Formats: sequence, C-alpha cells, structure tokens
Amino acid sequence: MERTIKPQDLSLAGKHLIDVRRKEDRDTSSEQLPGATWHDPNDIAHWGQSLPKDKEIVLYCVRGGSVSNSVVDALQAQGLNARFIEGGIEGWKAAGGKVSPKA
Repeated sequence: MERTIKPQDLSLAGKHLIDVRRKEDRDTSSEQLPGATWHDPNDIAHWGQSLPKDKEIVLYCVRGGSVSNSVVDALQAQGLNARFIEGGIEGWKAAGGKVSPKA
C-alpha cells in the first residue's frame, strides 16, 4: 500500500482529509486544506477507529515528516487506505494547492 501522494497528483474530491498537525503547529496557523478535519496525532488511539473504511484517507502535517509517518503507520495497521501528502501543507501550497481559513 502506498504511503504518500505527491501534492500535484492529489485531487481532494471524494477523499477523507485529516489535518494531523501537532496542536501547537495548528494553533499558530490560520489555514487548512478545504474540508479537512483536525485530529490530535497524539490521541490516535481514540479517533483512529472511527474513520471510514470505505474511503481513501489523506492526511497532512506541516511538512510531511515524522508526524504524518507515524499516523499513516497506525492507520494502515488498522487496514485503512491512508496516505499522506508529501511535503505536508507546505508542500501542498508550494504546488499551488488551495487552502481555506481554518475552521
């Protein structure tokens, strides 16, 4: 199962988008990917079970590093179709991806 998706290859339509930036990183940002919901990466044991098993899950952190890797590992171990955006939200913006004000 693939772990990552390049920003330029990602279409948001039909995806379950999850913002897994650390709370302090999200708190200092004013933006998110349109339609994304935030879940605390330190609390995955509580929210990981509630994710849809029939949709592709795409997640992102700030730059697509250790946070995204650990969350993808946990979700894929549960049998979920989860990948993360290479470069995180910063890579998405650099590739021309749209962001919206944080919900």
